[in-house]
Amino acid sequence: MNPFQVLIDEQRTFFKSEKTFTYAFRKEQLEKLRNMLKTYEKDVYQALEADFGKSRYETLTTELGFLYSEIDVTLKNLKEWMKPKKVDTPVTHKGSKSYIIAEPYGVTLTIAPWNYPLQLAIAPVIGALAAGNTAIIKPSEFTPATSSLLVHMIGSTFGSKYVAVVEGEKEVSQQLLELKFDYIFFTGSTTVGKIIMKQASEHLTPVTLELGGKSPAIVDQDANIDLAAKRIVWGKFTNAGQTCVAPDFLYVHEKVKQKLVKSMKKYIKSFYGKNPINNKEYGRIVNQDHYYRLKDLLTESNIVHGGGMNPDLCSIEPTIIEDITWDDDIMQEEIFGPLLPVMTFANLEEAIATLKEKEKPLALYYFGENTQSQQRVLDSLSFGGGCINDTLYHLANPNLPFGGVGNSGMGSYHGKDSFDTFSHKKSVLKQTTKFDIPLRYPGSKIAQSITKRIMK
Repeated sequence: MNPFQVLIDEQRTFFKSEKTFTYAFRKEQLEKLRNMLKTYEKDVYQALEADFGKSRYETLTTELGFLYSEIDVTLKNLKEWMKPKKVDTPVTHKGSKSYIIAEPYGVTLTIAPWNYPLQLAIAPVIGALAAGNTAIIKPSEFTPATSSLLVHMIGSTFGSKYVAVVEGEKEVSQQLLELKFDYIFFTGSTTVGKIIMKQASEHLTPVTLELGGKSPAIVDQDANIDLAAKRIVWGKFTNAGQTCVAPDFLYVHEKVKQKLVKSMKKYIKSFYGKNPINNKEYGRIVNQDHYYRLKDLLTESNIVHGGGMNPDLCSIEPTIIEDITWDDDIMQEEIFGPLLPVMTFANLEEAIATLKEKEKPLALYYFGENTQSQQRVLDSLSFGGGCINDTLYHLANPNLPFGGVGNSGMGSYHGKDSFDTFSHKKSVLKQTTKFDIPLRYPGSKIAQSITKRIMK
């Protein structure tokens, strides 16, 4: 027997009790979740520092702060989100009323990645609980301190029949995926996402896949170069580049490339000092496997800044690379580390045409002042989400859905979109019994004539 069958059966029994259906219950659980994070805040800082040297500032802004914001927005709006939504009813349905009811799916599974091991384990669960589901969380085995803390925090706050954390290697994920869930939420690589989707199809389980890809930052010749450099350096090297929406590569107008690179070097030194590897504000690579994967990508590369490495600390400096072609190894996969290739284009139409032939990325960033050029990029290129004249900042707006498209994923969440993701939209028509319009029934030529006019 599958070792997790009992856990899922217990959660399904609890869900069927309908205790999760009320606003009061959901509100109470979200408040408990927020209080949990406050109670264990010190432990969160310690766990993330232990797992990969994440600074207190990065933990606050990219992990805890994000979750506090999500919970607050959800608590503020949950009662309104839960209300049945009345929609228009056509004249052919005279006497009836139509509604859309958001109902929970049931038992949900969230499989979290290692790069933001707290945020990406808890953020989807905020939506799952707000929508009235139960939740099982599978954290990444690559961040053991955070994973262990999640077990302790969740176990001390919620009963396992409602919210539970299951630790383990990839074999544990496989065992979980063999069982029937009502919804699966996965964040990770495209390769694993395909496996998740295939497994989910065995039970016809709906999925949200938050994947990745090679997200470009396009810098046009009329961009504010100094500000673009500052925001690109921040977006790329936060969390040592281990961010799914980090700029994966720069696509820069040839006339401003040298100026941009010079300015980026300045901001790397400003943010991380002359020796980033020994700067506690700069994170490290999560493990040796990823460290050496990144190291191999630098072979025969033209490093114009950085390149320093320390295998004992599992750290690689913020690194800028030039003379890259689309055929190089570094351009064949998502980098997911502090290596930034720089490529050039002669005009924006050339850049758009080239990028249209690539897989759709999770994010895209365009730097340029011309509003027509901005709109041209937005109209012509498909991507999950992004910014004009900034990087990463769209994630911090809970009113913007976050998700991929095509190879970078499917489905979205954050704010109300998290609630919607974990809710089935049930359509209901409420019909009157005070009268009965005969138009729909066969046998009357007059009815047929009137119906024909109405429906045409």
